[in-house]
Amino acid sequence: MKSGQNTDSEKKKRIGIYSGSFNPIHLGHTKLAEYLIDNELVDEVWFVVSPCNPLKKQSELLDEYIRLDMLILAIVKHPNFKASDVEFCMPIPSYSIDTLEYLSIQFADCQFSLVIGSDNALVFDQWKDYTQLLKHYSILVYPRTGYDFDLVADRYPEMKLLDSPFYDISSTQIRNFIAQKKDVSQWLHPSVYQFIIENNFYQ
Repeated sequence: MKSGQNTDSEKKKRIGIYSGSFNPIHLGHTKLAEYLIDNELVDEVWFVVSPCNPLKKQSELLDEYIRLDMLILAIVKHPNFKASDVEFCMPIPSYSIDTLEYLSIQFADCQFSLVIGSDNALVFDQWKDYTQLLKHYSILVYPRTGYDFDLVADRYPEMKLLDSPFYDISSTQIRNFIAQKKDVSQWLHPSVYQFIIENNFYQ
């Protein structure tokens, strides 16, 4: 290779797309993103707020702009994190293949990976065009309690299983704890916690 020449992969910034409802975003989300950066699996993590998850009930879902505001509060001091509202102007429900294809066109200098939990990996065949996702994008899978990595590896050998810690908290648990007047401050960024309390969310 001549001096000054780079391969496509060397030129492209590696972006981990971490999509979710983030209802609300919690420290498990951001600690996983830190793991991805610290272990040089990606250069940046883009948190993509989903207005509508086709596999989830919408009854407890806060407005997407409120969830985006909480996300911004949680990651403001992380230069390698980005809050994305890309799906706000896309058709609903949101599908990862559509988002990734759109981003790949808009940011041709980036190489995108999809970050999912082992719970989602085990139902990956329910995702729209999941074979195209496997073919064209790296799928990074983090462990979730009760969802066997061995099963994921057997079904989808193309996926990369991450040796990240277990973050045994979920947004659903946090919402339930808030409704029960339990303290959840240890699981939330202080600014996010204050924002939720001041606005009486999830009461």
